[in-house]
Amino acid sequence: MVLSFLSPNLSRLGLWASVVILIVSVLKLFSLLGLRREWLGVTSIPGLRAAALGLERNLGSAGHTGFLSGPCLLLLFQIQKLGSLDKVVSWSQEFPYAHPLWLGQFVGYLNIYEPDYAKAVYSRGDPKAPDAYDFLLQWIGKGLLVLDGPKWFQHRKLLTPGFHYDVLKPYVAIFAESTHLMLDKWEKKASENKSFDIFCDVGHMALDTLMKCTFGKEDSGLGHRDTSYYTAVSELTELVQQRLESFQYHNDFIYWCTPHGRRFLRACQIAHDHTDQVIKQRKAALQDEKEQKKIQQRRHLDFLDILLGVRDENGTKMSDADLRAEVDTFMFEGHDTTTSGISWFLYCMALYPEHQQRCREEVREILGDKDSFQWDDLAKMTYLTMCMKECFRLYPPVPQVFRQLNKPVTFVDGRSLPVGSLISMHIYALHRNSAVWPDPEVFDPLRFSPENVSGRHPFAYMPFSAGPRNCIGQQFAMNEMKVVTALCLLRFEFSLDPSKLPIKLPQVVLRSKNGIHLHLKSLGSGK
Repeated sequence: MVLSFLSPNLSRLGLWASVVILIVSVLKLFSLLGLRREWLGVTSIPGLRAAALGLERNLGSAGHTGFLSGPCLLLLFQIQKLGSLDKVVSWSQEFPYAHPLWLGQFVGYLNIYEPDYAKAVYSRGDPKAPDAYDFLLQWIGKGLLVLDGPKWFQHRKLLTPGFHYDVLKPYVAIFAESTHLMLDKWEKKASENKSFDIFCDVGHMALDTLMKCTFGKEDSGLGHRDTSYYTAVSELTELVQQRLESFQYHNDFIYWCTPHGRRFLRACQIAHDHTDQVIKQRKAALQDEKEQKKIQQRRHLDFLDILLGVRDENGTKMSDADLRAEVDTFMFEGHDTTTSGISWFLYCMALYPEHQQRCREEVREILGDKDSFQWDDLAKMTYLTMCMKECFRLYPPVPQVFRQLNKPVTFVDGRSLPVGSLISMHIYALHRNSAVWPDPEVFDPLRFSPENVSGRHPFAYMPFSAGPRNCIGQQFAMNEMKVVTALCLLRFEFSLDPSKLPIKLPQVVLRSKNGIHLHLKSLGSGK
């Protein structure tokens, strides 16, 4: 009786669900047809039309198929299928400034890799392309990464003091503390006389450092709540990448119904609960005079301290939602990018042992008889810094970034794009553009000597993006990577494993498909 009563209702529910899905699909189709018409106008520009058709044929011959959602990130998948990032470098030789790319049959955008084209877009403050960054909103909220307009400008202004050198100085000791924990693990692994993947250990170290700098976690161990947060952030990073790579997950409704989508929501809740709790406790502590004195007497102010203290021109503090968004954004942006940068740098040191040795000699001389590096030592690491910048040229931590034009743009050659156009800044291809960088595949740190830098186009090198929306934390990141890599070179000699050379994998950050396996030889105390 009950089943016979429920059956018609379930049938009607299924029918209504089918109708809703059909309506949504039709509306999406009309939207995409509109985007196609707009982009056909763009590719009618002389020169760009031929490029579009040529690349469309290339994509078609590789088994390219159209998809109804998530357009921007499809390019990353196509590049992987067509032979990695270097395929775009080969295209850049055929089309010197830029080329349009069709993503499916409907959506296209301009892929640029030339300094003047980059300047035309990235010297402005156009917002991030929502198709590429909206997947992050459930986790990081509307922080500096995805904000636009007056609120973005306000947050940028409020957060800038948090990255002043007076705030960053005490972090040197934190960077060193977390690094030593990682190096102690590596001593045990190195004693086994076989290569191992360094990427995961570097990631653990980078996240531990961020938790100390963001939340003021003083101890070297993780409490239960900290451990849960650490696990959640690691899981969220993995799930975001997985979603980008799985086209069926680009639709929100479908994704939230899957086990992966539910895992993502659970991890978001854990991360948000942790951040909310820390904010609540810190606010309560600031109301107590004794606790306030303790915070002021700490060896450093953490990122949350800075955020809780900032006020806009009207004297208004940031809301709890804005606080959480900026903390979560800082954790996201500062974790994987730093991990990628450090890992590829150590790979370059293994690949070019003569530069590794010269860097090691430099940091040994700087350290001298001291037990640890000081703030002033970082500016003295000139050759290590040049090697690091050359590594970021060849292996940029973020190989590609996306914008959506909020006003028309005219490029240096007279070509133009209308409002709403999608732009991909292909940093990897820009950094290997032979018209900009002579012998671009050669590792040459002297490209970044003062005399060579002085005459270079300001938009020829963009590892931290460029213009008003460049990375606000780039000085924090550079300082951390200098301390970490200097300590690594003092403790170990790095060499390649010829049987496990890395395979570049363009994701949100530049990874290796098979990890970064290196042989490590202990050098003792590191002095």
